[in-house]
Amino acid sequence: MSAADQAAERSKRHRADVAPGEAYPEEDIAKGIRGYLIGLGLAVLLTACSFAVVRMNVIWAPAIPVAVIVFAIAQMGVHLVFFLHITTGPDNTNNVLALAFGVLFVVLLIGGSVWIMANMNHNMMHSPSPAPSHAHH
Repeated sequence: MSAADQAAERSKRHRADVAPGEAYPEEDIAKGIRGYLIGLGLAVLLTACSFAVVRMNVIWAPAIPVAVIVFAIAQMGVHLVFFLHITTGPDNTNNVLALAFGVLFVVLLIGGSVWIMANMNHNMMHSPSPAPSHAHH
């Protein structure tokens, strides 16, 4: 095995020893800062677009909530990729599973709460109203 092959093998082993989410030592700091700045720019742009859609008459009024939801989902994607560094790489499996569990937990908690409140509202709204009392003078 040549010296170049040994160095490549050591570099490969060194990459595998880095904890998930930790930057590799040979990565350029300017590259990382550039990624954060791109994410910040996209997040600001999506926020501005959300406000613009609501304030200006650029789309059909009943479609405004859908547009805001689309911008919100896009912004969540920007945050996941540029700030939380969630990618599809093999070293990100634990991060993706933790994120999926968190989303499942939040959906179950909010969905269950709304379901319980809707059930309570339905049951309480249909209670018989008290009979009016007729006061005789």
